[in-house]
Amino acid sequence: MRALHFPKTCFALIVGIGLAISARAGADSVDVLEPFGGSAHPDAVVNTKFGELSATALPAERTLLAQATSAEDDVNDPLEPVNRVIFEFNEAVYAVLLTPIAKTYNTILPETMRAGVGNLVDHLASPVTFVNDLLQFELHRAMTTVARFVVNTVIGMGGIADVASGSGLEKHEEDFGQTLGVYGMGEGLYLVLPLLGPTNPRDAVGKYVVDPFFDPLGLYLSNTDRDAESWARTGVSAVDEYAGLVDELEQIKKTSVDYYAAIRSLYRQKRQTEISNGREEDLPQIPNYDLNFGPDSNGSIAGVK
Repeated sequence: MRALHFPKTCFALIVGIGLAISARAGADSVDVLEPFGGSAHPDAVVNTKFGELSATALPAERTLLAQATSAEDDVNDPLEPVNRVIFEFNEAVYAVLLTPIAKTYNTILPETMRAGVGNLVDHLASPVTFVNDLLQFELHRAMTTVARFVVNTVIGMGGIADVASGSGLEKHEEDFGQTLGVYGMGEGLYLVLPLLGPTNPRDAVGKYVVDPFFDPLGLYLSNTDRDAESWARTGVSAVDEYAGLVDELEQIKKTSVDYYAAIRSLYRQKRQTEISNGREEDLPQIPNYDLNFGPDSNGSIAGVK
């Protein structure tokens, strides 16, 4: 038997009737967008006039059918089922341990002290940046790294104060994963590591295998069996980095249809930007799932922006 196909206008009419029935529920009805952060105007009854439009007249990027990932993301994540399990495990650990610590850190320490901790962490990573600058033949940036290290060591209280940035010596970071990317090595498949989070084989080898050999302080602590100091440094670095992101990550989680896919795209774009040193290149698109179905300034309905 041949399948029945409704005309597009009938489909649009059904949608319009459904929205009209929902609107009659009144202000006492539950905001169905609450899992996504809620609508901007939950009590507003808006005439969408969907019944006057054909289904094909709605731009794809403005509908709730906008895809969380691009085709390139799908190809690049063959281990997605396993990655998602690890991702959920990480999120559970973060929620129980790292998030409370990070929020307490942000609450107790004044902004000036947190900036000082971050400056010191970045300062101690300067040798890694310097070596990778040289490996990428970025001699000007390498000299900037050296100048920053000297200025902040001498004038910036050992790196606690970032005096160099105020002198026009802007901070930048390099790692061996970026160096491999500069030389044309692809990122490979997307990975989520337990506790360590999103990465790929190129970046994982660069950060966790090669870069430690460029870190004099890390080598010293390791060779002198100062494990407590080494773990303390790692812990402070992790808390400082996560504390600077925790609020933004929570906002992304609230507004994302697929939090895993959003983080994956964000990580890939961030790495592409770092490898190109901020130059515009072909970057994977990151969907912004800002679901707002109240009337905007023009009186129309906002969708997926």
